[in-house]
Amino acid sequence: MAEDFAALKTEIRACTVCEPDLPRGARPIIRGAATSRILVVGQAPGVLAHESATPFNDPSGRRLRAWMGVSDAEFYDEARVAIAPMGFCYPGQDARGGDRPPRPECAPLWQARVRAALPALELTVLVGAHAQRFHLGRRARRTLTETVLHWRECWPEFIALPHPSWRNNAWLKRNPWFEADVLPALHSRVRSILERAE
Repeated sequence: MAEDFAALKTEIRACTVCEPDLPRGARPIIRGAATSRILVVGQAPGVLAHESATPFNDPSGRRLRAWMGVSDAEFYDEARVAIAPMGFCYPGQDARGGDRPPRPECAPLWQARVRAALPALELTVLVGAHAQRFHLGRRARRTLTETVLHWRECWPEFIALPHPSWRNNAWLKRNPWFEADVLPALHSRVRSILERAE
């Protein structure tokens, strides 16, 4: 029997395991419901998400929604889309001004339980290398580019994406196949899933 997702969300939101190492304290961010058919697994909330308790509440989120072909309302409809990053709390900034990696304690504690509590799950969107290495295991390639390039190997259960940050604009220019080949397939699958979930 699947674990109750609502109870699991409550448990995750009360987690303080990493609090001593978090510059702004623990504020775990997770969304979804047992009926969610799409799971988005990113890296960790940014500072705007931490402050608003809304994941992907920034330009990266707008680009991700465009990649998926969904509106804000669809993306934040917990009955259809769950959002469970590799680290549920904002990890702080690194020396270069970017966000630190997700805390290593978080994913082993929660990711398997989240997936197990989503019995209607049809597609997991893996945003960035941290999510891809954890969820794909040996199917993840040596680099993010190689993993994304070979996206069909984990399709249709998973889709591997680069991070939608502006920092990856150069990557997108170097890899035009991503927008030409991957995004149309992602759009089509997401639309099919959401239309059946209405």
